[in-house]
Amino acid sequence: MKIVSACLAGINCNYKNEAKPSQKVIELVKQGKAIPVCPEQLGGLTTPRTPAEQKDNKVFTKDGEDVTFQFEKGAKEALKIAKLANCDEAILKSKSPSCGSGKIYDGTFSGKLIDGDGVFVKILKKNNIKVLTEDEIFASVRPRKGINRAN
Repeated sequence: MKIVSACLAGINCNYKNEAKPSQKVIELVKQGKAIPVCPEQLGGLTTPRTPAEQKDNKVFTKDGEDVTFQFEKGAKEALKIAKLANCDEAILKSKSPSCGSGKIYDGTFSGKLIDGDGVFVKILKKNNIKVLTEDEIFASVRPRKGINRAN
């Protein structure tokens, strides 16, 4: 079983009250192979909400409000769901302060990426749940150059 970012499953839950649908993720949910969660909503944040980014192991909104508590609470609640469903893998929204894996925004709200993991990703990795981003699953299904699919 997989746990997936709800926005990738087509649910309007990101900070803009929009979805970032991934057909592959939607199919996994329809087939009963994945459970969608939004850690930010589970932590009590509203939708829509002010954009937030990580800086110095805390999470701040663009207005300067410290929302670290809500992000950590949501990550813990989403982890409970993952454990209840025996999830061993996650497919999460890249670059997000909750769900980004490997690269996240730097906290300046300038669009600059740095090495790092989102709050939810950190807790998943500590619990030995494999994390992929939607970019990684797209890469795994794209045909490689030089392969003739007609044969």
